[in-house]
Amino acid sequence: MVVAARIFRLAAEGFGPQAIQTRLNDEGTPSPTGDPLWPRRTLEQILRSDLYKAHTFEEIAGLVSAEVLTRLDEDAEYGVWWFGRKRTTEHSVSEPDGNGGRRYRKATTTRIRPKEERTAVPVPAHLPRGLVDQAHAALAASRAPERKRLARKWELRGLLRCSCGWIMTTHTATSRGNGADYHYYVCNQRKDRGRECDCTQRSVRATKAERVVWTFVSNLLREPEAIQVGMERLIEEERASRAQNPEHEAERWAQMIADCARRRSAYQDQQAAGMMSLEELGSKLRELNNTRRIAERELATLKDHRRRVEDLEQDRDALLESIAEMVPEALDSLTGEEKSRVYRMLRLEVTPTAEGYAVSGALCTSVTPSG
Repeated sequence: MVVAARIFRLAAEGFGPQAIQTRLNDEGTPSPTGDPLWPRRTLEQILRSDLYKAHTFEEIAGLVSAEVLTRLDEDAEYGVWWFGRKRTTEHSVSEPDGNGGRRYRKATTTRIRPKEERTAVPVPAHLPRGLVDQAHAALAASRAPERKRLARKWELRGLLRCSCGWIMTTHTATSRGNGADYHYYVCNQRKDRGRECDCTQRSVRATKAERVVWTFVSNLLREPEAIQVGMERLIEEERASRAQNPEHEAERWAQMIADCARRRSAYQDQQAAGMMSLEELGSKLRELNNTRRIAERELATLKDHRRRVEDLEQDRDALLESIAEMVPEALDSLTGEEKSRVYRMLRLEVTPTAEGYAVSGALCTSVTPSG
């Protein structure tokens, strides 16, 4: 709770999740998993969680049963932990075994329940309600500084990839006749190299591309099962991209780092005792340093892999929770920034094609514009 209070104080002072992440890292405050860098998604979840918000007895009365209410102190305040937020089911999945046959493995499906299907569990409140409210108000009031030509919310910025492989960047052209602005996504290669570029992709009208992609995605958001399947596939692919037992591999690299430290000390003791020359010591230490660097690099790679899996799982849960709590009509009122956030959680990548758009990520398909 000391760390949670620090997070809310920073938010109340105007720090956003990314700035809080940097500050905690600079202060040497590790994340709950022991990593030096807090995931931004974790910080966002903490800041919006009902667990840290103090509720009055009257507020709690509307969330719990009369039996539970009789056990609570009318003068106390309580946070709320939601029991039953997820429903996980296990099923068998058939897949090729590589020898012409089939093999079966266990897989799980997780669904985020809407709040009305969960159970509110009162817990002691430790943070002042005023601090939490101030943090929420500061986060709601904060706005990223506008840069030139970015007053418009480019929903597909960084997500649109040209068929030649380059990311498509944004471009605004102003009409000399009426002074109106026209917005496009253009291949970054063509923009950089001009006529020397061999890319044939024409500029894409921003409003049209954004309308087509959002129509496609918003229709799928009304079918949470399709989103669930796509996110689970991405998580499985990310897990399969590393060794079968990453925990064992991480333990092996960590042990190698510890062994390097032990051997370094032993070599230094041998040199001090006259059993090894300075030249021999230097050679041994260089070998150890190379081994340690390799082990540290591999360990960092494993941690990055684990973090990517965790980020995918958190984005899956957050997205399904948002869908569960949102009425279908509300999808049409999302801002460009909110749509872009949904796209990034889906790991969306869109490529213009002759027929329309190819979509990868949690949604692997193609979209044909209508009208």
